[in-house]
Amino acid sequence: MTIRPESTVSTVQMPSTVAQRTPATVTTGTPDVLRWTGFGGAVLLTAGAWATRAVPVALGAAIAGAGLVVLTWALLGRARPDATWLRRTLALWCGPLLVAPPLFSADVFSYLAQGEVAARGLDPNVVSPAAGASAEAVARVGVYWRETPSPYGPLFSTVERAIAQVTGGDPVLGIALYRLVAVLGLLLVVWAVPRLAEMAGTSERTALWLGVLNPLVLWHLIGGVHNDALMLGLMLSGTVVALHALDDLRWWQLTAGVVLIGLGAQVKLPALVALAVVGTALARRLGGGVVRFVGAGLGMVAAAVGVSVVTSLAGGAGFGWVQALGTPSKVNSWMAPTNWPGFLAGAVFGRETGQAMISSARIAGLVLILCGIAVVLNLQLRGRVSQVTALGMMMSVIVVLGPVIQPWYLLWAALPLAACLPVGKWRTRVAVLVGVFALLVPPLAGNFAGRVPELVLAYVLGIALVGGAYFVLRRVPVAVQN
Repeated sequence: MTIRPESTVSTVQMPSTVAQRTPATVTTGTPDVLRWTGFGGAVLLTAGAWATRAVPVALGAAIAGAGLVVLTWALLGRARPDATWLRRTLALWCGPLLVAPPLFSADVFSYLAQGEVAARGLDPNVVSPAAGASAEAVARVGVYWRETPSPYGPLFSTVERAIAQVTGGDPVLGIALYRLVAVLGLLLVVWAVPRLAEMAGTSERTALWLGVLNPLVLWHLIGGVHNDALMLGLMLSGTVVALHALDDLRWWQLTAGVVLIGLGAQVKLPALVALAVVGTALARRLGGGVVRFVGAGLGMVAAAVGVSVVTSLAGGAGFGWVQALGTPSKVNSWMAPTNWPGFLAGAVFGRETGQAMISSARIAGLVLILCGIAVVLNLQLRGRVSQVTALGMMMSVIVVLGPVIQPWYLLWAALPLAACLPVGKWRTRVAVLVGVFALLVPPLAGNFAGRVPELVLAYVLGIALVGGAYFVLRRVPVAVQN
């Protein structure tokens, strides 16, 4: 393994007082200890998930495994191994999760049911699983989504239908194929993030550690099998291709990048933000100014519409997805700050008042999102922020002020931010936020209502095991570089 220095040392002889400050040689094997401890955590998480409902012991084991991964990931931020080492560690930690049951969320069962609806020739964006899927498929879907049509774009609806047709309704094979799609998306992310860091002038190693190896990627893109992996992979790789094309105005390469971003938006709509970044970068490359900005923006809109039409027609999904864009907001997410005033009003004045407040706050949140995007694009157009920083800032605004927040939504902002944030307080804050969100929900997908004592006992067991591991690991020398 290679440990890359932060800076080179001058060949000029230094005074003895300075030389005395040179840190002593430290153990370089420590990152390997952390790597294998994290792998043990991933194995423990997977084993606890498979020991289904042998709770609270199994749940405690799963929580301990998740905690070990978060702990070792945080300590690796100090050890600073090189990029190749981090990629290999990512593959190692993903290994056990590839054979785990769905973790942290049961959304993949919604994908299976929606695919079954599509395979029957119905539009999953119009027909809910309860109305168009088999009773067996519907029984596995979370209660909130059984009566709800799919909110996803036509590209993902095509993927859902294809998987349903291949598997014939077999949930085990279906989950395996969705995991394969997630892995493909993650590979695109692993390819794109270091290149975005290079554009932003930050460390490739830091970008991989904070953006790709982080527990939210492991939990929700691989363990939870979320389609955000495909959306992020297409969006980020398309951004890299398009921005690289601007150096010499290679129009075919620029078009390819724009198409990739457009395809990402046909999985989940927030990927369109990357087109705003590319359009603004194009306007700057052509000389800047409002006229070029508007022209480039209209070009991006036309490209997005074109990709959408082709995807909808070629995949046979149709255009029902347009009317389903507001589906996720039908559930009042307790993590979304825009919903908090409504929850408070509901507790004081009643449910109807609370829901009215939530609706009003969501409209205000949407207005603030549009204003925030306008401000960031203006800063980018004037050269005050880089393209990668602009993408991270706009995604942050969308996540924080959106009507729904799920732990994996944080990745929309964390990945571009990891590629542009230098060492400092903001990078530390993002890392802390990732660690907190990684432990915010129980590892085993399911409803724990009525099982609170069981959940508390499991967390006590898990915290005790992780605390013991930390007590041991803190006595192992950590290869910290200045």
